[in-house]
Amino acid sequence: MRDRGVDADVVVVGYGPVGQTLALLLAGAGRRVVVLERQRRPYPLPRATSFDGETARSLARAGAGGAFARIGEAADGYDWRTADGRTLIGVDFAATGRYGWPDVTTMHQPALEAVLRERAAALPGIEVRTGCTVTDVTEDGEVTYTAADGATAGVTASWVVGCDGANSTVRRRTGAGVTDLGFSYDWLLCDVVLAAPRTFSPTNLQICDPARPTTVVASGPGRRRWEFMRLPGEDLGDLDRDETAWRLLKAFDVRPDNAALERRAVYRFRASWADRWRRGRVLLAGDAAHSMPPFTGQGMCSGIRDVVNLAWKLDLVLRGVASGTLLDTYAEERVPHVRATVETAVALGRVVCVTGEADAAHRDAALVPGPRSGAPEPVPLRAGVLHRAPGGASPPPVGEPVPQGRVTIGAVTGLFDEVVGHGFVLLSTADPVPALSDADRAFLAAIGARVVVLAPAGTSSPDPVDTDGTYYAYLRSVRARALLVRPDHIVFGAARTVSQIPGIIGRLRDLLHLAEA
Repeated sequence: MRDRGVDADVVVVGYGPVGQTLALLLAGAGRRVVVLERQRRPYPLPRATSFDGETARSLARAGAGGAFARIGEAADGYDWRTADGRTLIGVDFAATGRYGWPDVTTMHQPALEAVLRERAAALPGIEVRTGCTVTDVTEDGEVTYTAADGATAGVTASWVVGCDGANSTVRRRTGAGVTDLGFSYDWLLCDVVLAAPRTFSPTNLQICDPARPTTVVASGPGRRRWEFMRLPGEDLGDLDRDETAWRLLKAFDVRPDNAALERRAVYRFRASWADRWRRGRVLLAGDAAHSMPPFTGQGMCSGIRDVVNLAWKLDLVLRGVASGTLLDTYAEERVPHVRATVETAVALGRVVCVTGEADAAHRDAALVPGPRSGAPEPVPLRAGVLHRAPGGASPPPVGEPVPQGRVTIGAVTGLFDEVVGHGFVLLSTADPVPALSDADRAFLAAIGARVVVLAPAGTSSPDPVDTDGTYYAYLRSVRARALLVRPDHIVFGAARTVSQIPGIIGRLRDLLHLAEA
């Protein structure tokens, strides 16, 4: 796939957390990556304020897991409350969730990016070119840009991925249209550094006050963000002033003598996604492919999901193991997932963004407070590289991200990804190898799959032990004996008996468009 005669396997345009994660995953797989970043220096101010447990798992794979305790804090909950403090919607977050990490970690984005940059600097496969403004991209993988010294330069690659934000040049050059749901409001954003530690519970809060809808969220150790919605008829210039910010913050006992206003900006969120995510050898990811209201905290998380989905597919194609048509499944899988996420954010935003007293009273009456819930269940994939039952259905757990628990091998106990490793995994409670043909085994070797036979908790075994019983419990709940899991932790297929495993492997071979091994 043109991995010779080009400057790089992949050019990544944009070096925020999404572009950084993609570059790290590709370089970790041995790919040659050139990054083009418009800014000469890292952006010093926070944008995203949190990531969920699934994203934590992906960032840990990229090498950032050891820094989470330093750059972030686990969130305990997220509430939607009325002006008088009644809870309309209440969500509790676990300190150790489904994926082995906190359900939600609040963080300082510049600190996260610094960790990812440090990790990238240690990998020989990544070349980062800063101060480079992309001016043209062709569908053949040729990128033209203005370099930091003002000279026009170019770079060629087998594939180009635009991670260059909501105003993406790459998206424009591909001619991709955008579906916009038309849900948009202006908000005054105030990033605050507190002079002394303070406890906020729940960690994150939406105040559904028609007099001024307000968002209050943590943004890493010692930091907090307040956002105030622009009211109908309110002058934008009057809202976008330090005096206005301090006046609104005063209601929360935040003043110039006990806090610093690190950032003040008025922004307008959107609810949209690109209609096409691939043109030739050019693909889109992150904000270049979608924008969403902030009420679910899924903007950056969705971008990370994009590149985790994309990285393993690019690697197989670049290695010549899979056909380039595999990359057609990228948008097939991600667009419905993103659309569902955007629509959820819009639905929650409609709860918050109410400014009429009568409308707010109607909303409050309709939202009869129920029991508090836990972190939302993952949105499963329903198309793409998935094993399907007769009739074309892909029932759970197919399409779901597999949980992560701790395993023990010998004297080492840790999270599955850290102890066993990454990539395709054939996970079973019984040895599947005797049921596999030579072709099956050769195919699994070709895609770098690990065969992991788990022993029950409390046993002594040379095989990995399911230390906390996470996997045995999950397999029982989905009535499966074995799972074939993709590198992005999505369950490709589930077998109730060992004898079903070869058929699942064969189907994966077909979907990857591989030659018979």
